[in-house]
Amino acid sequence: MIITQTPLRVSFAGGGTDLQAFYGLHEGAVVSTAIDKYVFLIVKERFDSKIYLNYSTKEIVDSVDEIQHDIFREALRLVGVESGVEITSLADIPSSGSGLGSSSSFTVGLLNALYVYANNPQPAERLAQDACKIEIEILGKPIGKQDQYIAAYGGLRKFTFKKDETVENRLINLNNEEKRRFGSQIQLFFTDITRKADAILSEQKRTTVNKQDALLEMKNQVDKIVESLENDNFHEVGKILHSGWELKKSLASKISNPSINEMYQIARDFGAIGGKICGAGGGGFLLTSCSREKQTNLRKGLKDFKEMPFMLEDSGSKVIFNIARYTWK
Repeated sequence: MIITQTPLRVSFAGGGTDLQAFYGLHEGAVVSTAIDKYVFLIVKERFDSKIYLNYSTKEIVDSVDEIQHDIFREALRLVGVESGVEITSLADIPSSGSGLGSSSSFTVGLLNALYVYANNPQPAERLAQDACKIEIEILGKPIGKQDQYIAAYGGLRKFTFKKDETVENRLINLNNEEKRRFGSQIQLFFTDITRKADAILSEQKRTTVNKQDALLEMKNQVDKIVESLENDNFHEVGKILHSGWELKKSLASKISNPSINEMYQIARDFGAIGGKICGAGGGGFLLTSCSREKQTNLRKGLKDFKEMPFMLEDSGSKVIFNIARYTWK
């Protein structure tokens, strides 16, 4: 039995520049962090030759080709596991519509578990590359690369997406005290709206050519946030988040809506320096940046929205349990 733990993520700047339609022209960049909320994948060998899949529904099939869940199917194909296996997926939050990268965390964690199960463990770079191959190339999802990479690597990082499809990653080194203080300044509140990101991302992908100026400015904010983090200027991060959210809303029509606008304004009125909707937008979690002395007031203002406490996570996808009871063939 193999169990992997793969973190979700919060992105601070550069979202949208990780789409090929942008980085193929200008190179893209994002800065994001893994958080201590996870997707777990359990892979267990079976005595019979069937494939059992347990997620929001249950599948029992005789071959990989019969699998309805597209990511399960393509991951099994890619790794080469063909039969006699049971896989279970669990998550700390609802797996759809959170804006915290859960789909890519699922893909990375599944690949990690399957590779270890097949006696062929792979490094973070390969897990991220293969997750991108499945989600973007094979399944044609209108998404970028940042979620797969932060799920695989973990930590607080800047990723640069090159025109030749390679990805550079840089760990942003904060000491434990700096990390604690920065982590204590950012909060997540659930909007009570879940949504499918594909429609928003499809529109954003189509209009990327016409949104170059906004995307270039969002890319430029990445280095500004990195500099602010490294100079212990966490207040400035909040200000950049605010200006980034104003830019992000211009990328597609459904990134925000009246309910989200009202929630964000309440957050600002009650002390938030800045913030943004995580992920594609349209719902999920609102990220806020607020000084410690104003957080009680902020929580009063957002009392109708559930907060999800979290901490920064140093690790990417990893195996947390591994007992081989049989030899996989």
